[in-house]
Amino acid sequence: MRHFHAMVAMLALALSGFAVPGFAQDGGLKGLQTGNDSRGWDSVGRLNLGDRGFCTGALIAEDLVLTAAHCLFDKETGARIDPATIEFLAGWRNGRAAAYRGVTKALAHPEYVYGGHENIDRVQFDVALLKLDQPIRLPSIRPFSTAGRPATGDQVEVVSYAQDRSEVPSLQQLCHVLDQRQGMLVLSCDVDFGSSGAPVFSMRDGALRIVSVVSAKAEMAGRKVSLGTPLTDPVPLLLAQMQDEGTRPLPGNVRVLSGGSGGKFIKP
Repeated sequence: MRHFHAMVAMLALALSGFAVPGFAQDGGLKGLQTGNDSRGWDSVGRLNLGDRGFCTGALIAEDLVLTAAHCLFDKETGARIDPATIEFLAGWRNGRAAAYRGVTKALAHPEYVYGGHENIDRVQFDVALLKLDQPIRLPSIRPFSTAGRPATGDQVEVVSYAQDRSEVPSLQQLCHVLDQRQGMLVLSCDVDFGSSGAPVFSMRDGALRIVSVVSAKAEMAGRKVSLGTPLTDPVPLLLAQMQDEGTRPLPGNVRVLSGGSGGKFIKP
């Protein structure tokens, strides 16, 4: 399997007078190297974007994967990637996946606009939903539920792939919501190239639920942080749109526009 790279860049947040709180108890990354390590996490997988890059995605239904909207666009041309070139590798680890699925439909948040001058205003809409060609129905792969936005100071955790850990997912079991502004979450979670679309989890009602997806890595007050997109409004909107498009009559002529890229983080 060819080594994929998601193309990402650093976003610097110029927020004068803003102090980033420290959390000494934030945990480090743990590679999910074995079956025991990965138990319960195989619903997170690597999204291969043709031969041009990869992002991270998570199953939220037997046939639906949640990721970042910018993963669906060619970083050079701004063209949409042909969904037929995207593959979801559930629980990808050391050359094998627990399940392999193609993608038949990819919907980005309708207010997400890719291209032109990049800015942090897009982070709040950086969510996408992918329809798989076949449902994944395996006892070891249970879709995650989603939940509303966490509060500032809440403990969260994240599972992601990245450029130096593309073959094994990593778990950071302890990071925090540092701040909320401009419709986005500022997180202390450790992300890198390829972590676009990674699920951010919070414990709700005794179960881990996805409360955000990783949109960008960033810098604030000289400290590396990550930016997450809250899911309270985007997920119901995308689910409704997916259902609506599934029942809408197709036009007489359908032309697929091909593109390609990896996920791209933003830089002012």
